[in-house]
Amino acid sequence: MRRLSLATLILAMAASVAGSPAGASAAPRLDAVTLDAATIPDLQAQMAKGDLTAVGLTQAYLKRIRELDPKVRSILFLDPSALGQAKASDQRRRAGHGLGPLDGIPVLLKDNIDTKDLPTTAGSRALLAEQPKRDAELVRRLRAAGAVILGKTNLSEWANFRSTKSTSGWSGVGGQTNNPYVLDRNPCGSSSGSAAAVAASLAQVAIGSETDGSIVCPGGTNGIVGIKPTLGVVSGDGIVPISHQQDTAGPFGRHVVDAAITLSVLSGKDYTPRTTSLRGKRIGVWAMAGTDAGVDKVMQDTVATLKKAGAILVDVVPANQDTIGNDETPALLTEFKHDLNAYLATRPGVPQTLKDLIAFNQNDPVELSKFGQELFEQAQAAPPITDPTYLQQRATATDLARHSIDDLIAADHLDAIIAPTNGPAWVTDYANGDAFELGSSTPAAVAGYPDITVPAGFAGPLPIGVSFMAGRNTDARLIALAAAFERVTNARRAPTYLPSSP
Repeated sequence: MRRLSLATLILAMAASVAGSPAGASAAPRLDAVTLDAATIPDLQAQMAKGDLTAVGLTQAYLKRIRELDPKVRSILFLDPSALGQAKASDQRRRAGHGLGPLDGIPVLLKDNIDTKDLPTTAGSRALLAEQPKRDAELVRRLRAAGAVILGKTNLSEWANFRSTKSTSGWSGVGGQTNNPYVLDRNPCGSSSGSAAAVAASLAQVAIGSETDGSIVCPGGTNGIVGIKPTLGVVSGDGIVPISHQQDTAGPFGRHVVDAAITLSVLSGKDYTPRTTSLRGKRIGVWAMAGTDAGVDKVMQDTVATLKKAGAILVDVVPANQDTIGNDETPALLTEFKHDLNAYLATRPGVPQTLKDLIAFNQNDPVELSKFGQELFEQAQAAPPITDPTYLQQRATATDLARHSIDDLIAADHLDAIIAPTNGPAWVTDYANGDAFELGSSTPAAVAGYPDITVPAGFAGPLPIGVSFMAGRNTDARLIALAAAFERVTNARRAPTYLPSSP
């Protein structure tokens, strides 16, 4: 089921339920505006009343995919059983055996998450030869909750860890994913397809993954909510790795409540946002001013909104920002070789080592057509995880990152730190790679701490997000604050699909 077969597959799936009671959907009422605005609680309420079916909701999203994904190019594979999954959800609901808030809700998965019935490629043609033997743990949790797995999304190949001059959103399997706000602009980060698909209302929620920025940057750049949870909250079992020291999966949604409900299912812990006032909350503001005028304006507006809502704001600058990366990058190279080789050993029928992948790419007509594999080569030459220098680099990077957040929280008794998630999306450029100028992901990513991006405004037609971060296991507090911020700002607007912008 490659990209060219998506329209044919959607029509065949629709035909498979035509004429059945469960297939008599409410899809015609689910127009673009309705889908964009609806939350999971809204949809569940409609299904409980009998005004909507899971089949109807799934059909509506499949229709959107057929109409819009040729522009956005976010979907790699569709699950041919999606409407069957939705039909089973409707049957459960009629029998009074619903499985919870995700039952019947269409979900997309980043294609570095193992699925036993669909390919898992990490965007690489090297992994097309054989599917995984079992689902990732988070996929098992989604299925047990009744979620409808719509399919798999494109990503920056190997989670953007192949080249020093890579282009976010490009993979050898799927080509280039586009930013749905302005199609010649980049969607950012390796979870680009998942974020772009949610922004374009091609699914209610999607799952991405992050090592450093790959949930929050595409979330901010595509104008949606992205939650990078505390390391360990979501199982990494069955996810193509960069580093188990930093990797974590997390949800995207157009609304904080949707992302929080999805995180609850992924983790087994309730993260549904509690009603929280911003009044009296102490918020550190890491403004990162002076890099981009549009971002500065969004942050100024954010500060004004928080003040009006009664928050107490403190200007902060996390320490060690110029030095964390000096140890993070070489540590990741060592971890990547070790962790990837261990993962490949679970995938018989595909290249079994990083060395094999390097050779595959050298002989493939597509893989090196846009950029090289310098990070692969550096990782292959990196020392083992027992190397004393590596061990010191990892310890130093993690320690510096944790202190950069913990010390500010303690010194000013902060509930959270906010910062701009992203700058305006750049024009996709294969000659020069990503033109990444601004981001705040590194402290929380390297520390293993939570980081949540929420839509905050626009620079011209391009979305800008604000990130909420704090210490370990403060996910629930940050989600509540993010939901409160979402309520008072109401900053998100639906994509415009402009072909280009100045």
